[in-house]
This record gives sequence, C-alpha cells and structure tokens, in this order.
Amino acid sequence: MSAEGGSGSGPCPASLLCCLSLACAYVGSLYVWKSHLPRDHPAVIKRRFTSVLIVSSLSPFLVWIWKEASGVKPGAALLALLGVRLEGIFPATVLPLLLTMVLFLGPLIQLSMDCPWDLVDGLKVAFDPRFWVLCLTDMRWLRNQVIAPFTEELVFRACMLPMLVPCTGLGPAIFTCPLFFGVAHFHHVIEQLRFRQGSTASIFLSAVFQFSYTAVFGAYTAFIFIRTGHLVGPVLCHSFCNYVGFPAVGAALEHPQRLLLVFFYLLGVVLFLLLLHPMTDPAFFGHLPICALSRLTSPPATSISTSSFSWCS
Repeated sequence: MSAEGGSGSGPCPASLLCCLSLACAYVGSLYVWKSHLPRDHPAVIKRRFTSVLIVSSLSPFLVWIWKEASGVKPGAALLALLGVRLEGIFPATVLPLLLTMVLFLGPLIQLSMDCPWDLVDGLKVAFDPRFWVLCLTDMRWLRNQVIAPFTEELVFRACMLPMLVPCTGLGPAIFTCPLFFGVAHFHHVIEQLRFRQGSTASIFLSAVFQFSYTAVFGAYTAFIFIRTGHLVGPVLCHSFCNYVGFPAVGAALEHPQRLLLVFFYLLGVVLFLLLLHPMTDPAFFGHLPICALSRLTSPPATSISTSSFSWCS
C-alpha cells in the first residue's frame, strides 16, 4: 500500500474502514447497557459516559494502527496530529469560539432580549461557584457541554481527519468526515421510536433535519480543525452550539423586536463569512501537522492543485 501517490489504491480502503469502525464503535458504545429508562435519565447518562470514554480513549490507537498499516508517514507525533499540542494554543482557544459567537449574533441578541436578568446579574451568576457546582453535578449538562463535545470531536474530527486527508485531500476530507458524524446521530431514531416520542413520519423527518444540521456543523468544525491544527477550538465551538441550540428563527420572526433581530441575524452571517478566513489564518497557530498529509494524496504532490493548499494558508 503506497502513501506516496504511486500505484494501487493508497490508504483509502484502510482510511474508510477505520472511520466507519470508529463511527460504529462510538454509537454502539451507547447501547451496550440494557435499560428501559430514557436517554436523559441520570443512570443511563452515567453508564454511557463510561462506555463512550473507553471508546474515545482507544480511538487514537486505531489511528496509530492505521498509520502503521498504511505506511503513511505524517512527520509528526501522534498527539500533535490529533490536535493536542501547545503551539498556538491561545489563539486556537479564543478565535474559533469568537467566530462562532459572531455567527450566532442574532440568537445571542434574542436570548439577551428575552432573559429576565440584566448584564450585572448575569455576571454575578457566571462568577458564582455555586452555579458551576450545580452544572458539574447535572448529568445532562455534563453530557451536552463537556463529554459529548470532547468525545465527538476527538473521534469524528481529530481521529478521522488525519486518516481521510491522505486519501481524499484536505477539501474533500472536510466534507466527507461530517457524513460519518451525521449518520451517527441517526441512533436517536431508535430511542424516539422505542419511547413513542411522536409519529413515525415526524421522527424520521426530525432525523433527516438533524443529519443535515450535524453534517453542516461537522464540516465547520472539520474546517476549524484543519485550519488551526488544534482540537480545543472544535470542542469549544461544539459546546457553545449545544448550549445555544439551533437558532429559533420562527420565534425571532414573531418577536416584538423582529426587525432588529432579523438585522442582527443577517449581520452575524455576513460578518461570519467576512471573518471566516482571517480569524482562522494558519499563521496564528504555527506548524499544522495535518496539512503535511495533503502532500501524500494521489496523484503525486507535484500535481496537487493549489486549492488543496488554500485550506492551510
């Protein structure tokens, strides 16, 4: 198996098989515990924490096995390839989160308008240790804000992208990786059908919508991962989006201040598109190990289109 763009199929079969295995293992780990309780029950959440953390901790070993089996030579340590490194850590922590907040400018303004607290009260709560104790003892909060963002970004971005890039190149990998992420969320259909949470048609329509939304979000965090070479940015963006939720566009259009809200919704999207490349400029984040993998794609590196390198410059 050649990683230099020579004859043969290259690392693609091994890459796709490993990514599919990771997705199946992640989702399968949620169902190893037999229970008649719903997914939001604390006991169910605790058990799933255990299994999903085991799968996530083992996923880097699969990347190492893939690397050894495919013959790909990334020229970087495994942890650095997975986005766990110190170089450029501060901008990689701050800039992607700020960029995501810009995109959600409209929903954030909407939340502030409807929030019964003023800014001072909000800051008091945010800096109150008792508030964080309550959060850290709430299993649903831990799942949505900590465990799910970290484990999903580790498995579906940090582990899958290094395996996909030598096969597809940087650009296609950004749009291929989220397909595994989106399909993985179809497991919610099982529980919704099991607990009769709506009609069959409404459940499947909801699943299709969730697949589309998670695929788009997955492409965005994959873009962030490749442009920054860090895991922390995608994790924080994921946690933030889980907290804010999908923008309540319908509620905004029925809001007493709907014209102002529509303005901020549109302003957020425009500013996001303008700032997307400048705020993720790889120059902020130092050497990007994953970008070196794009030179291992087939055809040979000399004929790789310049668009392949635009993701890293």
